[in-house]
Amino acid sequence: MADEPVLALDGSTPIQYAMTPGFDFLAANGVNGTLNTVPPGFAPGSEIANLGILGYDVREAYEGRGALEAASIGVDIADDEVAMRCNLVCVENGILKNHSAGHITTEESALLIDTLQKELGSDLVTFNCGVSYRHLLRIKGGRKEVDCTPPHDVPGTEVEPILPKALTEEARPTAELLIDLMKRSYDILKNHPVNRRRIERGKDPANMIWPWSLGYRPSMMTLRERFGIGKGAVISAVDLIRGIGRYAGLDIIDVEGITGLYDTNYEGKAKAAIDALAGDYDFVFLHVEASDEAGHEGDVDLKVRTIENLDKRIVRPVIEAVKNMDEPVTVALLPDHPTPCRIRTHTSDPVPFVIWRPDTEPDSVVYYDENSARAGAYGNRNVLEFMPLLLNR
Repeated sequence: MADEPVLALDGSTPIQYAMTPGFDFLAANGVNGTLNTVPPGFAPGSEIANLGILGYDVREAYEGRGALEAASIGVDIADDEVAMRCNLVCVENGILKNHSAGHITTEESALLIDTLQKELGSDLVTFNCGVSYRHLLRIKGGRKEVDCTPPHDVPGTEVEPILPKALTEEARPTAELLIDLMKRSYDILKNHPVNRRRIERGKDPANMIWPWSLGYRPSMMTLRERFGIGKGAVISAVDLIRGIGRYAGLDIIDVEGITGLYDTNYEGKAKAAIDALAGDYDFVFLHVEASDEAGHEGDVDLKVRTIENLDKRIVRPVIEAVKNMDEPVTVALLPDHPTPCRIRTHTSDPVPFVIWRPDTEPDSVVYYDENSARAGAYGNRNVLEFMPLLLNR
């Protein structure tokens, strides 16, 4: 949800412009700072940022999005496989129109992925269905040294120049296979009944696969092993976050009606987090994707609305609930990375963060936003410092 000043918002960022009394309560009663969530040399992806936020050094733990998302959907990555995220995208006249096929539904995607598995799957190639436009592709014997452009980074770009490229000679067969699968997927999907119906309803078709973020099976310690955290849970609609949580040893709490978009079930997420903390969970990682997607769409008004929804429908109810719990509860609020509406993709700029615990003296900050956080007592921190700060160590 972090962003940059927007002219249409009188020079404010969406966070500054939005009405967020819950955010501001945390800022005024907690300790603030800014966090560099993306280490030098890494692209500002959600996988990099969220791994770091949970205390993992991505130089040691990161093996691509696909392997993390596989854990979420219960797919085991074999030792001789490379796994990758496989978007369903919309291509129009050779141009990548969008990265999400107009936010296609999971039900529609399941039919398309099933067709792709029947037509393109083999002993070497396997497609697994995820959520909405986010799916999994596995290649037995594949190599990860392939440069694949994240599709959300390049909307409106000609497809041909940004097709996968091998970074080593050993990875050339993998890159060539991916290009072949992409082009064949277009021929298979462009006239699929699902897409014909979508076009009839004025929606973008999901007419090509877009593989990216290749990696092998990761090796990660759990949060219990790393930090001594007791029973923990993750609440998210996004397979990537759920997969990170599973490898981190967190239980996945399913909530009906969560979508990863502006229409997600905010109240259900808040209730699930409150119930978990009131029960036998010591740690809850609650993730909301809506503002990121609004940033990718370049929709400033929608982004403001998603921020206000997060404040009103999750943050404020959580604050009120934990105030009355028998044991003190620490609450932290932060984005994983900025997604400025102007450029419609992620950046590596520092994000504002706040940690509120009832027994801590607050700093001088009274508003939660990108600029105010710079005056916080925590200063500007490296992402691997976040978990020790959260745990007060």
